[in-house]
Amino acid sequence: MTVIKTYDKIIYLFIKKEQDLILQKTKKTFIQVFVTIVSAVGLFFAFSAASNNQVNVQAASWQKVAESGLSKQDIAARRWISFHESTNRYHARNGVCYGKFQLSISYLHGDYSKKNQELTANRYVASRYGSWTNAKSFWQAHHWY
Repeated sequence: MTVIKTYDKIIYLFIKKEQDLILQKTKKTFIQVFVTIVSAVGLFFAFSAASNNQVNVQAASWQKVAESGLSKQDIAARRWISFHESTNRYHARNGVCYGKFQLSISYLHGDYSKKNQELTANRYVASRYGSWTNAKSFWQAHHWY
């Protein structure tokens, strides 16, 4: 009987050792996969943020160009209108109006770029209202400009 118990104990210890090795390998593999996934997600967000930052810098540079020569009041009115028209989204669409300033697509002549939207909005407001401040006053009275 003691030989059988000893044999059973040896088998039990052998199986236990194998299970422990499998568990260790599984833990190690899990940790490696987890670290790889976390690294990949981190890189994705880093590149995504860099890409979005570059787009925002380009948009901001065209906004600066379009705002050059305007008074502080006109700049504030211009920004107020763009926020109320599209929450400053260049790709916003509402019927035949498009972009940051919700200009009629006929004014944009098929060029929906940030540059064209910024500069076309200035031309439109100058010809129709004379200034962004006047355009804002009109917008506040009618909820469109």
